[in-house]
Amino acid sequence: MDIALVVNPTSGRGRGGAVRSLVEERLRAGGASVRTIVGTGADDARDLCHRAVAEGIDALVAVGGDGMVHLALQAVAGTETPLGIVPAGTGNDLATCLGIPGDPVAAAALVLGGGRRRIDAVRVGERWFGCVLGAGFDSVVNERANRMRWPRGGSRYDLAIALELPRFRPLPFRLTLDGEVWETDAMLVAVGNAQSYGAGLRITPDALLDDGLLDVCVLAPVSKVEFVRTLPKARTGRHVEHPAVTVRRAKNVTLESPGVVAYADGERIGPLPVTCECVPGAVQVFAAVTS
Repeated sequence: MDIALVVNPTSGRGRGGAVRSLVEERLRAGGASVRTIVGTGADDARDLCHRAVAEGIDALVAVGGDGMVHLALQAVAGTETPLGIVPAGTGNDLATCLGIPGDPVAAAALVLGGGRRRIDAVRVGERWFGCVLGAGFDSVVNERANRMRWPRGGSRYDLAIALELPRFRPLPFRLTLDGEVWETDAMLVAVGNAQSYGAGLRITPDALLDDGLLDVCVLAPVSKVEFVRTLPKARTGRHVEHPAVTVRRAKNVTLESPGVVAYADGERIGPLPVTCECVPGAVQVFAAVTS
């Protein structure tokens, strides 16, 4: 195979760069031709991925976390070029949902094995996402954390949560689910193609990657104390048992709320309104799971 390997050397506090040579060696030992893409920035790396796909590579393999997978997804979604994932980030949600091993050599071996699975991807304008789009408290925290220069790593998000929680108020949402309008106040709204986001938060625990539908999780207004109690249950998906949580399914979902910004796969999408369209089988992936 002719493989383009796109690497984020800073992902996972440098793990992406550390495993790069291991992945290259394993792929070449399996007979693949490998060219490695390390852009000068996210925009440059994305452009190089698009160029590689346009030139007819046999596979695009992303080494990094969900951000790098999101970047690679922009190039392969809606094409016949398969996507390989070598999880090496702080959050590896799509890889986890696909059963891809955390060991980089084992993940590279999946690509060489050639087993492919078609999964859905979600189109938002000209962008795509694979896991979850969030709007509400989680996106407010992301906006705050992205403006902060200190501290670094996960503690920056912890601090952003502590700063935003006292001032946060439920937000008015207008949701349109396959043409049906639903107006409600909510703490957060998550649109899931996969089960988790945010490094393992199973916000839409029953979402399937190949059912052609999106799971929409809405947390209605609750007290700050109840919110703090409920949100950690998303680690196991048990938050959906709370009476303030509603989960619905739809193929097309439009979110509207003034002044709210959406994030998907941890990346900033932009201000609402946004429309999420589930595109069945939009991406081929190398994965351990075949059904």
